[in-house]
Amino acid sequence: MIDQNSNIAVIGLGYVGLPLALALSEHYPVVGYDINPQRVAELENHQDHTQEVTSDQLRQASGLRFSADASVLNSANVFIITVPTPVDDNNTPDLTPLIEASELVGSMMSQGATVIYESTVYPGATEGVCADILTAASGLVLNQDFYLGYSPERINPGDQVHTLSSIVKVVSGSTPEVAAAIDGLYQKIITAGTHLAPSIQVAEAAKAIENTQRDINIAFMNELSMMFHEMDIDVLQVIEAAATKWNFLKFTPGLVGGHCIGVDPYYLIHKSQEKGYFPQLITTARRINENMSAYVSERILKLLALHQKHIVNARVLIMGLTFKENCPDLRNTRVVEIVEQLQKYHAQIEVYDPWVDPTEAAILQQPLIAQPEPEQYDLVVLAVAHSQFTEINPRQYLKADGLLFDLKGLLPEAWVDERL
Repeated sequence: MIDQNSNIAVIGLGYVGLPLALALSEHYPVVGYDINPQRVAELENHQDHTQEVTSDQLRQASGLRFSADASVLNSANVFIITVPTPVDDNNTPDLTPLIEASELVGSMMSQGATVIYESTVYPGATEGVCADILTAASGLVLNQDFYLGYSPERINPGDQVHTLSSIVKVVSGSTPEVAAAIDGLYQKIITAGTHLAPSIQVAEAAKAIENTQRDINIAFMNELSMMFHEMDIDVLQVIEAAATKWNFLKFTPGLVGGHCIGVDPYYLIHKSQEKGYFPQLITTARRINENMSAYVSERILKLLALHQKHIVNARVLIMGLTFKENCPDLRNTRVVEIVEQLQKYHAQIEVYDPWVDPTEAAILQQPLIAQPEPEQYDLVVLAVAHSQFTEINPRQYLKADGLLFDLKGLLPEAWVDERL
């Protein structure tokens, strides 16, 4: 069980695990484990490419150490697993990282251990999949020799306002006693407070619907964008007008990428279909959002055609590559799909994103330029609403007859030739 003398191991040091390990190290001895030695070396050098924590924070974290050597987990009695839970090419949940992390922890944990999962899963996965793996690897019995907890992460990459400590934390446990102990653990680091869910499955389901709700709302705005475009009505003006009502939820159309909103609904769909119910609204919303990059590409091609411009050999500047503004996160970015679609028509694409490490972009086969050239492009597409892009007029990069497409509605209307 958990007490003031607990030794904590955080498995997975990405956007979720690193801030969590840092916060917990103010109260407990913490080891942060990651299978990537380069990531560990980076953190030991007080650098974080995700920009979720600062170099000073890492230097001052005396209670935190990092390792890629699994043997360091032997000394822990509380394990918090924060590995990614993606989907495969068929949008089926891929639990491989979670399974491997569970096998590792199971082989290291001893009597009385508590294992807490923060990774997004479908309802029932923690107790129905992970617990069995832990038991098989350790020989220990759930709720007799070890205990389970689930506390879904709510990290918002790049958000410096809604940080770990300022977001209410949902917690749950496999027994009332361990749930209370886990709640006490998180209360030490979450100033916004905690919500103790009545069961692990409720906590799992709550996480799944958080991002599914956002996916549905964005899909609605995307469909409105398509509808009003055909009516020659500016959807952003419509949203501004509607938002004057107190209970209107102000979402805007756009691409849905990242590791959460574009992924989590598939976990819910998968489990629901397994139980015999085929969710229509969630599935339709996913289909709309999955097709948005193709729709945007089509709009761009039509814009060029209406201005009697050839896409073949057109010099095109794409401003922004990340899945969202003001963060370096490239996971599941849909901007890549727009680039690839325009390249099929033999456009000469150049991508500019001051937030992205060129090495990370190269993994996606998207080389970056250091700086756009003035008055050289036939088309500029503002794809991501980075704050740096609000400080300039992208028309400076266009030829005299060049076109500007604003995907984010970021720029003054007078500057743009078309916006989503």
